[in-house]
Amino acid sequence: MQSGGANNSRRLAQTWPYPRHIRFERALRLAAARWFAERRPSFALHPRYPYILAKWEDWHANIIDDETVRYIQAARESRLAEGGTFPLHDYLHHGLSSQAMLFNLMGPLLARDELYALCQPLAPSSCPWSSTDVHAELEFSDRDVFHEDTGQPTSVDLAVIESGAGRKVFVEAKLAEKAFGGCSVFLAGDCDGRNPAQRFSMCYLHHIGRKYWDLLAKWGFLESAIGRDSTCVLASHYQFFRELLFSLEHGATFVLLSDRRSPTFACDGPDGRRGLMAFLADLVPPQIRGRIAIVHVQDVVQSLKRSGQHPWAIEFCRKYGLEGLPSPLPQTT
Repeated sequence: MQSGGANNSRRLAQTWPYPRHIRFERALRLAAARWFAERRPSFALHPRYPYILAKWEDWHANIIDDETVRYIQAARESRLAEGGTFPLHDYLHHGLSSQAMLFNLMGPLLARDELYALCQPLAPSSCPWSSTDVHAELEFSDRDVFHEDTGQPTSVDLAVIESGAGRKVFVEAKLAEKAFGGCSVFLAGDCDGRNPAQRFSMCYLHHIGRKYWDLLAKWGFLESAIGRDSTCVLASHYQFFRELLFSLEHGATFVLLSDRRSPTFACDGPDGRRGLMAFLADLVPPQIRGRIAIVHVQDVVQSLKRSGQHPWAIEFCRKYGLEGLPSPLPQTT
């Protein structure tokens, strides 16, 4: 029986003090559909979902800047020729693709060798970044860290490295995702999700030689709740810990680049810090929490717009529904 009182669940839902992901995703879809519609008929759209290109092969039409497309293609061909990997995601043609979002936000800077413009917003520091000693690499991977001798190795979306100072920032980009990726073995039904922290041999991935649990032990993670809980933390949060460990082994800071409108990764409110980054950071040993950061897309865009030298940032705002983001006047010296 439906109640019409003040405590009716539908009424209470309207007073929830946190944003809902579905509204954020709806705004992204509308913005992407509008952006694609303005560029037809040069490419086909999905017949049911106008925010997705009909063909993966048209992924370049999801990228704002043609020079960025050429840069990505050249970088990928070079990497593959060297025997490395440069994965283009299965949903790169999707208007809500996080990989496409990163390409659109950072790609023009990489293509034009303007890396200095992205360093400060990605990794604010009292120590200025060098304007000449910085290089970046998309889809950075290293099979040796976890002994990933087969398959697609762990990679970060963007690695920014200042050679002289040894400063490194590894970036994982998220847009419409509702979580970090979980363990494929658990998702396939081949694991019951029990914590193998006290007996690594219970983990299939450890059995085939992956070093995830060895490195969790090395960096002190198993001395916290992760080592005592009955549930394996990697079952649901595999990607976060894998990429954090990958960053630590390379001496890098792990940065999550996400949209401030998404409640998934950061969503503070009347009950304090919320979101996956706050929750997972509490599971990280205190001595390395300073090696984790979250940076919002809006802050990077503001920094680019403030410079007055990156007009494509305006188009980025249109593509991702950020037109309401104010355009500050260029800084003067």
